[in-house]
Amino acid sequence: MTLDLTLPPTTATAPAPRVAPVAAAAPGTLRTAELADLVRSIAARPDRWRPLVRFQESGRWWTRLDAPAGVDVWLLTWLPAQGTELHDHGRSSAAFTVAAGTLTELRPGDDGAPVPQGFAAGRTQTVEPGDLHDVVNAGTEPAVSIHAYSPPLTRMTYWGAGPDGVLVPTRTVDTDEPETDA
Repeated sequence: MTLDLTLPPTTATAPAPRVAPVAAAAPGTLRTAELADLVRSIAARPDRWRPLVRFQESGRWWTRLDAPAGVDVWLLTWLPAQGTELHDHGRSSAAFTVAAGTLTELRPGDDGAPVPQGFAAGRTQTVEPGDLHDVVNAGTEPAVSIHAYSPPLTRMTYWGAGPDGVLVPTRTVDTDEPETDA
């Protein structure tokens, strides 16, 4: 399997609609715009992450990268059909850049139905505290992404449709990893 790790010029995207209000950033943490700059700068230096890339059939693979104080940075790999569940990042702001391949982010629309947005290599997305999203490799080739969280992740809540179709929390997980396996 050949993976093209060439990065096209980066382009930022507008943040998706927010599901919950955003609190002011705590001292020593980065805001989403700063996280976006950070993940773009890391993705633009494949010598920092390319030697670490691994793929596994059993699920997404990730490893922590060097990061400034108050920030967690992760390299994630995605084989086709691998993804997350609908979740939030607790009190953490986040940003991710697709370093290779393509990923699809799904966020709930006004009616709660998932709204997909595709991200090719070089694209960056931000995730404010309280935003709900799901990320999946809906393509046919492997993908690599760089994610940053500030403050570092400590809790994630997973969401699903209740009996009336309204999104409700299904579980909350204390974690220090970028996502937990279902």
